[in-house]
Amino acid sequence: MRMKTIILLLALVIVAGMSPAIAQTPNRPNASGKINLNTATVAQLTTLPGIGPRIAERIITYRKQHGPFKRIEEIMNVRGVGRKVFQRIRDHLTVK
Repeated sequence: MRMKTIILLLALVIVAGMSPAIAQTPNRPNASGKINLNTATVAQLTTLPGIGPRIAERIITYRKQHGPFKRIEEIMNVRGVGRKVFQRIRDHLTVK
C-alpha cells in the first residue's frame, strides 16, 4: 500500500511540474484545435487520421527542404499524402 501511494504522489509531482511547460509549448495545436503544418512535431502529426510516423517525418523533411507551407493543400506534395488522406485531415490543419 505504501509503495502505491509513493508512486501515485511521484506521478502527481511529475505531471504538476510539466503542466506549465506543456502550456507554453509553441507546437501545441492552436486555440481552434488545428495543427500548424509549419511548426508541428512528429508526435502531433501522427495524431492526424492516416498519418503515421514515416509520413510525419516526410512532412517535416518536406517543410525543411521547401520552406514553410503556404496552403494546407501543399501537404499533398508529400509522398504518402494523397487526396483521400488530405480529405480526412484537412479540417485539422492550418498554416501560419
